[in-house]
Amino acid sequence: MIHGGLRYLRQLQFKVIQTYADGTVARWIADWPAGAPGLMAHLGGNGYEGIAFLIEQFKDTGLQDPGNADHGIDLRALAMRYVKAYAGYKSSKKNAGSLDIQKIPGVNHPVFKDKPVNHDPREVFIAKLFAERGEYNVFHEFYRTLVQALFDAGVSRTVYCVNIDAVIAAALLKMLWKPYQSGQYSAETLETAAFTIFLYPRMLGCAAEIDDHLNRGRNMDTRAPASQCRFVA
Repeated sequence: MIHGGLRYLRQLQFKVIQTYADGTVARWIADWPAGAPGLMAHLGGNGYEGIAFLIEQFKDTGLQDPGNADHGIDLRALAMRYVKAYAGYKSSKKNAGSLDIQKIPGVNHPVFKDKPVNHDPREVFIAKLFAERGEYNVFHEFYRTLVQALFDAGVSRTVYCVNIDAVIAAALLKMLWKPYQSGQYSAETLETAAFTIFLYPRMLGCAAEIDDHLNRGRNMDTRAPASQCRFVA
């Protein structure tokens, strides 16, 4: 069903682009929900992988409260431990002639890259917002420490960005760390929750994009200025 949804979305996208030119786009909009969940399930970010990644990194740290900045954990040492293991993994893959190297969940982005120090502007915005509120998240801080450690160890040629999937995973795990530690929720449940948090806002964004084109023009160039955007909570 997932792959079927993806094929349908590819066809639908082509037909929507065709119909913009002749002004009949509305007849295709009704079909969008039929395929969009399939596409989202296939391409649904890697926040769920980020949850699994963070749980693995922090499982033996004795972390009690992710929101307490005085957690007593050496994040630099924790990050370097992973970097050392990941560097060895990459080296073994390359020595075997394999280019199929697993990416680190929540690290790097296909758009926000190639600068000496890279940032996902969404992550920067959220980090600034939390800082202004006086809110701390050890998982988010670990990600920021990790991307610097990757560069310092020569594993990356630039300082990668912490992407929005990492933010989703870090925020969700902070909220649910204590219930997870007590056994109330399983790791699998947390991973599913991370995907769900990605899915619904993305679907809402798809609907808003379609509505925008219908109401303000069909020339595929109707992006609203950031100052005029609103959010849904």
